[in-house]
Amino acid sequence: MHITVIGCGRWGSLIAWYLDRTGHRVTLYGRPGSRHMQRFLATRQNDLLTLPESIALSTDLACVRQAETVVISIGSQGLQGLMDQLKPLSLRDRIFVLCMKGLEQGTGRRLSQIAEENLDPSNAVAVWLGPGHVQEFYRGIPNCMVIDSGNDAVKRRLVQEFSSDLIRFYYGGDMIGNEVGAAAKNVVGIAAGFLDGVEMSSLKGALMSRGTREVARLIKAMGGNELSAYGLCHLGDYEATVFSPYSHNRQFGESFIRQQDYHRLAEGYYTVEALMVLREKYGVELPICMAVHNILYESADPR
Repeated sequence: MHITVIGCGRWGSLIAWYLDRTGHRVTLYGRPGSRHMQRFLATRQNDLLTLPESIALSTDLACVRQAETVVISIGSQGLQGLMDQLKPLSLRDRIFVLCMKGLEQGTGRRLSQIAEENLDPSNAVAVWLGPGHVQEFYRGIPNCMVIDSGNDAVKRRLVQEFSSDLIRFYYGGDMIGNEVGAAAKNVVGIAAGFLDGVEMSSLKGALMSRGTREVARLIKAMGGNELSAYGLCHLGDYEATVFSPYSHNRQFGESFIRQQDYHRLAEGYYTVEALMVLREKYGVELPICMAVHNILYESADPR
């Protein structure tokens, strides 16, 4: 399979490395001004991994024309902008795989909705979600993840093509539940960082239990399966988000409480605003998400 990966940050570059490892022809795209891509072009390295020579590097978005499958790994709030850039290429009959966890900030749109609203109907859209960190995958530590799509044939093909001894993929059966759950777990990750910041980490058990419950309520209200909140995309990703030293969302939450600067992407910061939109739209109580929102945006006292 010929694959173009859009996004050369820590996760996009890992995906390119992984898909090359599983025997696919891979091109990694990064914007011409991207410091990540400039470093890859100079050294084929970032702080975490080294890309083999078999992976092509490109700063020309038209490289997606060569690809049968387009994997997207960028900040979730930039997806609509990317779709606008792709429209002039008139892409048809491709598979688009979204490897981000987020919701659109002002509208609450799921990422697959954004893609489907902007792509030609001949294209298929899938999501690749679940736990795992670049550092651990690159060291050979395996994990389980999920691929979901409204197109069952595409979902089966991607699971078969992408599975290996490093990642065991499961078939998703609930796009709403898996996407909302995956996005919301980053908000719970920020809440976990708050607890670390006020030295109340023992409350993480309660946070995990109640956090899963309120996300399940939202998924059900939106028409998804509430049990999805207890699967790999939400509860199954908590270890990597609520406890891990590698979690950007947890680190951001702790740094926020300690009034320390933090400059890495924490998707939960944007997702919690989207969740407030969905809370209002569907009339669902989201007390933990609301508390995170009020601390981040309304200067509420964390305690």
